[in-house]
Amino acid sequence: MDRMAYIAMTGARQTEIAQAVNSNNIANASTTGFRADLHAFRSLNVDGPGYATRVNAVGESYATDFTQGATVTTGRELDVAVSGEGFIAVQAADGSEAYTRAGDLRLNTLGQLMTSSGNLVLGEGGPVAIPPSETITIGPDGTISVQPVGQGPQTLATVDRIKLVKPEYDALEKGTDGLLRRTDAASSPPDATVRLTPGALETSNVNVAEALVTMIGLARQYEMQVKTITTAEENADAAAALLSLR
Repeated sequence: MDRMAYIAMTGARQTEIAQAVNSNNIANASTTGFRADLHAFRSLNVDGPGYATRVNAVGESYATDFTQGATVTTGRELDVAVSGEGFIAVQAADGSEAYTRAGDLRLNTLGQLMTSSGNLVLGEGGPVAIPPSETITIGPDGTISVQPVGQGPQTLATVDRIKLVKPEYDALEKGTDGLLRRTDAASSPPDATVRLTPGALETSNVNVAEALVTMIGLARQYEMQVKTITTAEENADAAAALLSLR
């Protein structure tokens, strides 16, 4: 009976973790450029002295869904959407290089270009800094041009170029801050084939209907595992009652 209860208990615990991963996907269904997390279950033998009589159910977030989300036109001059594969290089909170698809950019008080999450956007020589200007234009190749203050619209000056990269997906992992990083902690070189769509944003790639169905399925699975634990306890009590009659 204890084996039955143990397997159901580990399964219920890992179902809770899987539910948390799925709930996080649903919560970010409207987050610009968000990439959904994928989870799966597997069984692992419990190591230890004696016979291998116990199996531990494990649920883990094992990958990221890199499917491209829908592109929505906004017309805002600092909004950009990555077309096809590729990422925008940003500076994480710890100073390391990280990658994102969130192109809802803005300027801080120092004139530095950053994402809506506050991560500085990297250019050819570090964080992008834009001087005071009348207008800002971001080209499909990431080139940033500005119309200097006091100058006419025919006067454009190139300030910097957003670092666009295209590392292999299997070389990336998502951090708790939602940013992607290389597993080897290295930085990726700029890739000229990565293109941007100015004045647009990429939506989250979370399929809300599918995520809701998964949530219901996980809830039912959890109920079944809890019921199995209860059944194991009832069977153990019945067996103990039978033995006490002797």
